Amino acid sequence: MTTTGAHQDSAGDSPRSPLWWGRRRSAVLDVGLALVSAVECAVEGVRFAQTAAVPVAFGVVLGLIAGSVLVLRRRWPVAVVLVSVAITPAEMGFLMGIVGLYTLAASEAPRRVIAALAGMSLLGTLIVTFVRTHQDVSTTDFDPGPWYVPVVSVVMSVGLTAPPLLLGLYVGARRRLMESLRERAVSLEQELSLLADRAEQQAQWARTEERTRIAREMHDVVAHRVSLMVVHAAALQAVALKDPQKAVRNAALVGDMGRQALTELREMLGVLRAGEEVAARAAEPEPVPLAAVGAAAAAAAAAAAGDGPSLADLEPLVEQSRQAGMAVELTVHGATRMYRPEVEQTAYRVVQEALTNVHKHAAGAKAWVRVAHRDAEIAMQVENGPSERGVADAGLPSGGNGLVGMRERVSALGGVFVSGPTDAGGFRVSAVLPMELPAV
Repeated sequence: MTTTGAHQDSAGDSPRSPLWWGRRRSAVLDVGLALVSAVECAVEGVRFAQTAAVPVAFGVVLGLIAGSVLVLRRRWPVAVVLVSVAITPAEMGFLMGIVGLYTLAASEAPRRVIAALAGMSLLGTLIVTFVRTHQDVSTTDFDPGPWYVPVVSVVMSVGLTAPPLLLGLYVGARRRLMESLRERAVSLEQELSLLADRAEQQAQWARTEERTRIAREMHDVVAHRVSLMVVHAAALQAVALKDPQKAVRNAALVGDMGRQALTELREMLGVLRAGEEVAARAAEPEPVPLAAVGAAAAAAAAAAAGDGPSLADLEPLVEQSRQAGMAVELTVHGATRMYRPEVEQTAYRVVQEALTNVHKHAAGAKAWVRVAHRDAEIAMQVENGPSERGVADAGLPSGGNGLVGMRERVSALGGVFVSGPTDAGGFRVSAVLPMELPAV
């Protein structure tokens, strides 16, 4: 059974004591109380021996043994109270009864056990006090009345039982409250540690997602613009001597595309700086709420989407490919309407990257761009025919990330992406984007 001393193991800094005591100070206190109780019971045993007509030595030894039981109060408080109740008829063990009741009430013993033993102690003290007071009154000529003996008996028994019982219950409740608060503090510290780890993981995830998104944007901007610049530079080299006016037009186109590429790169770098501010804020020593990190990342993504291209820029995009020498047909089905910036930018990037792949891998091939506005979605398809024989490859490098980036973009918005060769020897890229973004 858990006792009062067992809860003090981690409270003090005194050297630990053997046996069941948590601290040496507790052991010294219990041994001292047991010695006092033993002396008290031994003195009271002398009177008991004279009253019971037994040898005085027997009464003294009985008192010493009974009083010494108090040393076990932290380990077996129930046994201490039972012994005190048992020697109550001999008018012995008042100190042991008081200390035993206090220890029992403050322990983790069941409430019904505490109530039963407290009732037994109260009843035993009441009977002994009643008999003793009645004997004292009967041996004197003073007649206090019929109420004197019961009132004195009740007052004495309650006075010896109620205060230690109530004090023990208060101390036990306070100790349990402190332990509960200590456990809650430890649990709260663990939760805070988990939240800090989660915040770090969330910040790392946000940084990774931002880097991936910016990498896709950089790839789309650089790959498409530079691919067209390379194609026009090759055409410029081919016609520089034969057709100077066409060479001038191609040089102007190269300059325009270079300026457009620089403009888009500046926009991407601005978003990159915003992402770095988010990462720096997430790495601050002071804890940053997850909502703040998520809001900052979302704001950077929204800014990039708002400043990016849209479906209205598809016609200029297709025209740039035509000026580079590609035969491209643009077909739009359904009524044109406004979509979310993320949807419009993704649709534009899919068409842009598909046309870039045609420039890279199917020089001279004809391409068809189809856009369909449906009830709850927008679909786009870019298909090219087989490359013409004898047309030299533009010599553009390919990292193999174009199709992967398109698939990631479309999937992030809850859409469907399909790509693959056609039966005619060309290649087809298809994507369908929903109007509403998926819930995060």
